[in-house]
Amino acid sequence: MSGLSARFDVLVAGAGAAGLSAALALAKSGISVFCAGLVDRTANGRTVALFEASLRFYKALGVWQNFRGKTAPLARITMADATGAKLPVPPISFAAAEIGLSAFGENIENNVLAEGLADIAATAPNLVLHEGFIASITFEDNLVRAKLADGKVVEARLLAAADGRGSPARRAAAIGTRSWKYPQIAFTALLSHVKPHRNISTEFHTRSGPCTLVPLRPVEGRPNRSSLVWLMSPEEAERRRALAPALLAQEIEEQVDSLLGKFVIEGPCGFFPITGMSAERLAGHRIALLGEAAHIFPPLAAQGLNLSLRDAAALVDVIEDARAAGADIGSLQTLKAYERARRSDIFIRTNGVDVLNRSLLWDFLAADLLRGAGAMAFAAIGPLRRALMREGVLTHLTLPRLMQAPPPRPLVFRSRRARALARSEGALS
Repeated sequence: MSGLSARFDVLVAGAGAAGLSAALALAKSGISVFCAGLVDRTANGRTVALFEASLRFYKALGVWQNFRGKTAPLARITMADATGAKLPVPPISFAAAEIGLSAFGENIENNVLAEGLADIAATAPNLVLHEGFIASITFEDNLVRAKLADGKVVEARLLAAADGRGSPARRAAAIGTRSWKYPQIAFTALLSHVKPHRNISTEFHTRSGPCTLVPLRPVEGRPNRSSLVWLMSPEEAERRRALAPALLAQEIEEQVDSLLGKFVIEGPCGFFPITGMSAERLAGHRIALLGEAAHIFPPLAAQGLNLSLRDAAALVDVIEDARAAGADIGSLQTLKAYERARRSDIFIRTNGVDVLNRSLLWDFLAADLLRGAGAMAFAAIGPLRRALMREGVLTHLTLPRLMQAPPPRPLVFRSRRARALARSEGALS
C-alpha cells in the first residue's frame, strides 16, 4: 500500500486466527482485502482442535499443507466423570471411525497456527497484511474508513470485525453485547509425559469444570505430548499459579489419575478468566462481526475457533452471492443474509456449552441425574451417539460452501482391451 490512503473491497480488523482465516478466504474468492492487527506469535500453552469442517475449509483455501507435521490427530474422545456425583456416570468414548472419519480433527498450538496463517497472508494475492493497530473507524453511506496508527487511511465497502472480545470495531458501530461471567479460571499448559496418548483426547468432568488432555505432535526428544485445559476456581488458580513447575505437574498427574504417567510442563502456562458474550446483532451498516467479536463461551468441546471459521466461510458465501447478483457487498440487505446464516449455529453452540458447563458446577441431585441419564443414553444408543459426534464436527445445519465435502471423483471404466494394452505398455517401459 503506497501513499496516504488506499481502497479495498473488505477491511478485516484483527489478525488472530479468525481474522487471518477470513482474510485469506475472501482474497481466495477474488475480493481485495486489507487485514490489520497484531499477530500473536507468543506461546501461552493454548491449542486449538480443528474439526473436520474446519480442515475442509483450510484445504479448500490450499493452505493446510503448510501445517503438515505440526498437528496431532484426534481419533477418539473420552469423557470421564470426576464430580463425585451420587449417581455414578459411566465413561463415554467416541471414535471417529464410527462416523466414517479417520480422526475428528487435528490439534495445533495457537501460536503455530496464527504464525503460519500470517506467513501465508503476507504473500497471498488480493491481500495486504498490516501488522499494526487501527486508530479510528468511521462509517459513511458508501464506505467505511479506517485510520491506522501510522496515519495512513484505508477505505473499504465492508468491515469484517474479527478483533476479539473487546472489539473496537464493534464499539465503533455501536453494536451492544450481552456478557456474563463464570466462577472459573482456565489453566492452560503444554505437557510432556511418559505414556503415549494414542491420539485420544480425554476430558475429566470435575465440580470446577472439565480438565482436558488433548494430543499434541511429537517433537525431538519429547515423543509423548499433550495440551491441557483445566477449569478451576479462582482460589485454586491463584494457589497453583504460585507452585513450582514440578509440584504443579504432580497435581495435574493426580487430577487425571496418572493416565499418561509423569508430566513435565513445557514453557509458560496460561491462566484465563472464563466469561461468555453474545453480540446483540451480527451485522450493521457496512460491518459484519465474526469470531470473538461476535461470541465467546467456555473452552468446552473445542467449539470456539471452529465456530469462528464457519463465520468466515459463511461471510464468503454471502459476499460471493451478492457480487454475482450485482449487489452492494456492504449493504445492510447483504449483511442481513449473513446474520440469518449464522444466528442459529451461534445460538446453539453458545447455549449448549453454557448448559454443559453449568451442569458440572451445580452440585444438585436433579442436575446429576439428568447429566447421568444423558451420558448413559449416549453410551448405549449408537444412532444417538453418532448424531452427537456428527453435530460436534460438522453441524446439522447447512455448511458454507468452503466446508462442504468435495465431490467424489468420477469412476473411470475401461474396456478389457484397454486395460490389457495399459498393462503391456507398463511392462515395456
